[in-house]
Amino acid sequence: MNSFFWTLAAAAFILSSVAFAGFWFFGRKINNYSVVDIVWSYSFLFIVCFFVAFSDGWILRKILLLGMVGAWSLRLGTFLFWRIYKSHPAEDNRYQNLRKKYAPRVATNFFWFFQFQAWSVVLLCFMFLEISLNPLPEVSTLEKFGFCVWLLAFVGEALADHQMTSFRTDPKNKGQTCKVGLWRYSRHPNYFFESLIWWGFFIFALGTAGTFYTIYSPLIILLLLLKVTGIPPAEAQSLKSRGEAYRQYQLETSVFIPWFPKI
Repeated sequence: MNSFFWTLAAAAFILSSVAFAGFWFFGRKINNYSVVDIVWSYSFLFIVCFFVAFSDGWILRKILLLGMVGAWSLRLGTFLFWRIYKSHPAEDNRYQNLRKKYAPRVATNFFWFFQFQAWSVVLLCFMFLEISLNPLPEVSTLEKFGFCVWLLAFVGEALADHQMTSFRTDPKNKGQTCKVGLWRYSRHPNYFFESLIWWGFFIFALGTAGTFYTIYSPLIILLLLLKVTGIPPAEAQSLKSRGEAYRQYQLETSVFIPWFPKI
């Protein structure tokens, strides 16, 4: 990492902080802090566009990187936008619980929560900055393999989200547990493929020398999905809303990695 790397990184931290501060104000105005999920998802495309525009790496590699991150960021951000838009003014359960935790200084604490999200985006994007600075004029075997892993995971996550959305929009399934398609083999196939997307990014990044340290990015995503903002609150909410039916689903179905159901 040279001084130019840190110059771009510092600028990205500032841009991200300012953007998230603006959306914190918007979330406060509409009384729905769930918007941070949308902003977080779209921010990766914004930051990578900044890196690609001002870095001096090989142009075709930067275009490929922008396509991968852009497709993932736009799909996830748009999916979350419509989900939150349809639920508004109801706020996601996670943020309702945070309101209780943050009382009586709800707005101030959420401001710093938004800032933490802003900084996390840039830290997770260090691998993309390394890639965008790579001048080698060829796509390596690791980059090709990383792209294939990313593509498989991208399609898998999109399919899992589509299957769940289709299930929920059918009135016949109200109050039922989704066991169709990928959801028959994993209770959280969307989270599994989200994690795999980041491993695809990391493998792609390994095509650039000195990037192994960025393994922290897929590991952080995996930790968040398994232990923090992903599976734990989703399981708790499902048990609360579907009770014994979901407990039976837990006994039969793998929690994360897709596998054949238990008989």
